[in-house]
Amino acid sequence: VQLQASGGGLVQAGSSLRLSCAASARTFGSYAIGWFRQAPGKEREFVAAIGWSGGSTVYADSVKGRFTISRDNAKNTVYLQMNSLKPEDTAVYYCAARHGTYYSIQSYDYDYWGQGTQVTVSS
Repeated sequence: VQLQASGGGLVQAGSSLRLSCAASARTFGSYAIGWFRQAPGKEREFVAAIGWSGGSTVYADSVKGRFTISRDNAKNTVYLQMNSLKPEDTAVYYCAARHGTYYSIQSYDYDYWGQGTQVTVSS
């Protein structure tokens, strides 16, 4: 499975961005997808994840209520809508795929990773 993350950019605090993760797999619907991020000098951290059907989602406490993950299996794409962005959201955002119906919040459970997209939020 090849993943392509896009949609990052430089925005001001309080703004919104929508990240996209496009997948190459013909069986995209059989993968759970997670978003992770890594800020300079910090470890990679979990952001959000979604199950194969889109009916189950989970968020990190730091983004709950501000970020929304969704998927369109017909387009082989997962989205991360990010609202009310804060400077502490600045990081490289990665999407990852895990074969199976259920998501995980652990990075080691994911088998495939995209290349990352930079999100920078200025104060």
